[in-house]
Amino acid sequence: MRKILICTDLDRTLIPNGRQDETPGVRDIFSRLVARDDVTLAYVSGRHRGLIQQAIKDYGLPVPDFAIADVGTTIYHMEGSAWLHWQPWEDDIGGDWCGHRADTLHNLVYDLPGLCMQELDKQNTHKLSYYVDLGEDSEAVIQDVEARLGANGIRPKVIWSIDEEQGVGLLDILPVRASKRHAIEFLMASEHYDADHAVFSGDSGNDLDVILSPIHSTLVANADDDVRAAVTQADPANTYIAQGGFFGLNGNYAAGILEGVAHFCPEFAPVIADLIPPDFNAAA
Repeated sequence: MRKILICTDLDRTLIPNGRQDETPGVRDIFSRLVARDDVTLAYVSGRHRGLIQQAIKDYGLPVPDFAIADVGTTIYHMEGSAWLHWQPWEDDIGGDWCGHRADTLHNLVYDLPGLCMQELDKQNTHKLSYYVDLGEDSEAVIQDVEARLGANGIRPKVIWSIDEEQGVGLLDILPVRASKRHAIEFLMASEHYDADHAVFSGDSGNDLDVILSPIHSTLVANADDDVRAAVTQADPANTYIAQGGFFGLNGNYAAGILEGVAHFCPEFAPVIADLIPPDFNAAA
């Protein structure tokens, strides 16, 4: 069989940290599948490297071959135990910032009202992140940032979100082409995976850019109702919604990932079946 590329979001997709139940033992089946020589594994996450490594430790996840991190601004390639920045990706998106790094970009916007720089571990070469008081006009702040950077020839993507637990606004400045979708497409092209041999899995609105794209994508069964509704309404030809029932798995989290792999790469369905212990259904 030809090699396949399995790309997956982490939180509430591979990591069972949502409200729904995980099929017991399913992460072990997933780990054995991605350990095969004909499978390449890539994590696709908004988390930075340290948080991805912590998740691997906390949840017993397999170490990937690649990690698309920091909202698509960084790609790591694993060589043994080393996490290496994938320079071709940084060169690709770096043109949007005219050669600027986050630290020099900060010098262009630091004096704008409402911005408070986040901790150093939340920054990287092509991701500049600030806290913004919720009392500020978020649209005005975004417009100020875009205008200041645009006047310097920089093409930014400015993302606004809210940390509800901390009660503060979050503003991320990225290269305009930095995204999960573009990073996956770049990885596919660089590693020579065609559309029939690459599968993405996700669960949330942050994944819709990929899920609604031509990339073969799986929405795990535990996805939020509003995301499911958005996918159902768009009815993209290359998206599969996990249903559960695949070899006794419930379709949530890693079970949904496996179901999607079997759907888009049916030659791997018997491979997955062989990885499931004979008494697995009784245990689930």
